[in-house]
Amino acid sequence: MQSCRPLNFMVRKLITFAAFLFLTASLQAQTADEIVAQYIEARGGLAKIKSVKTECVTGTISFGADAAGPFLVERKRPLMMHMEIHINGQLLIRTYDGKSSGWTYNPFTGNPNVQPMSADEVRNIFDEADFDGPFVDYKAKGNQIEFVDKEEILGKAAYKVKLTNKSGDVSNFYFDAASHLLLKWEGDRKLADKNVPWETFFHDYREQNGLKYPFLIESDALGTNQTQKITADKIEVNIPIEDSHFGKPNPPAPPPSDAPAPPAELPKPN
Repeated sequence: MQSCRPLNFMVRKLITFAAFLFLTASLQAQTADEIVAQYIEARGGLAKIKSVKTECVTGTISFGADAAGPFLVERKRPLMMHMEIHINGQLLIRTYDGKSSGWTYNPFTGNPNVQPMSADEVRNIFDEADFDGPFVDYKAKGNQIEFVDKEEILGKAAYKVKLTNKSGDVSNFYFDAASHLLLKWEGDRKLADKNVPWETFFHDYREQNGLKYPFLIESDALGTNQTQKITADKIEVNIPIEDSHFGKPNPPAPPPSDAPAPPAELPKPN
């Protein structure tokens, strides 16, 4: 019987270790859920977020010193989107009907026609059209979240949460430990058919209709000179927008012949 004691001792140790791992994983998941719940509440609360049926944001976007202009983004439940960006006398348009079809008019490619979005573009437009964000009903959206660590971002203590979406794409979000609002996002974005690491910082939160929005969003592609700055002038919610506005757009009238030349390459906005 003496020979069985080391084995029993080892079994008890393994069970204790497994239980510890399970407990640690559960605590981390719960912490991530708590961080997300605090963020949703800091924005204005789940009920207020879900009460928004339409959203219209207007302002200025820049992709560097030589490419800047006004933009408009309209979104409507469920997942409809209409985006316009004016750059150097040219107009870029992207729309999605919230179901299965999207279209792009991009004069910077030299194509004068409206083009249907590819299957990959339609699949990836979900994040742009979802104005609730990836954390509201994240499980139903197929997202997984995990608390990573506590770090300092922009001189503030922040909680780092890793999000893995249903396609397996991983990104990190940093939440202000004091205000619980989002400070930073980091992940990969397509740039010239390559995955490039990007980081985005959120500033100047203001309250509109009981919800807090960042009015300044700054992004850059790490290791490149690609930057993006979005400055919102006005954010309107629950204004009437016809569903037809999210269908196939009509090409705008051609620009005057003396319009400035467009930039050689224009990255997609966030």
